Amino acid sequence: MSDTVRYEVNEGLATVTLNRPDAMNALDEETKVALRDTLRRAAADEEVRAVLLTGSGRAFCVGQDLKEHTDALQRAGGAALNTVEEHYNPITLALAGMPKPVVAGVNGVAAGAGAGFAFACDYRVMADTAAFNTSFAGVALTADSGVSWTLPRLVGPGKAADLLLFPRSVKAPEALELGLATRVVPADELATVAASVARQLAEGPTAAYAALKESLAYGASHSLAETLAKESELQLRAGASTDHRIAVDAFVKKEHPRFTGR
Repeated sequence: MSDTVRYEVNEGLATVTLNRPDAMNALDEETKVALRDTLRRAAADEEVRAVLLTGSGRAFCVGQDLKEHTDALQRAGGAALNTVEEHYNPITLALAGMPKPVVAGVNGVAAGAGAGFAFACDYRVMADTAAFNTSFAGVALTADSGVSWTLPRLVGPGKAADLLLFPRSVKAPEALELGLATRVVPADELATVAASVARQLAEGPTAAYAALKESLAYGASHSLAETLAKESELQLRAGASTDHRIAVDAFVKKEHPRFTGR
């Protein structure tokens, strides 16, 4: 496992930490490969019921390591952008398609692909000192890491175009107002609050959460009738789960349910 991405599992919660603080967690080749493989590991790990993605130091992730990218352009020209298909796409799909909830603990600036990875998470706890920046147009590139899909769904197509065409620092208060952040907390409380949110999800009915994620993604691109059919299919599956029986039994007994994720 690379030192640039830390992976810890504790009582069902996997914490994935980007760990290049001196480079503001910029995405070099080693980090992109490690993040992709770590997220796939979390998805496959039956002990993991929720995931927390965060960064070390003063940044969440500033996106592509431009120093490494400059060298790659000199060697390979436009082929240097194959990293989108090889790394960014599978990372984004691993986050958005994770069959368990994913929380982003946005501890500092999240720019470019770093912002894209945060947007692909289910819940974003943001430090009041942090900021988002799409940044792509600033280096004469188009959107990647799923931003052209996630951003309009968070803020609407008009605002998404504004943020992409005129990239700027969107600080925490505005990010919360726009819907880029789910919750904003004081910077010194970010780690504790983000872990608490992720822990609460890890202790919940995670099979139902997976179905909810699937339902939301499906409904975003299908008709009402198709979505109703998908909801029926997923509800039958959820209703057959152990957790559903646990929840109903606890409700009748006026007890707090202890979910298993099954």
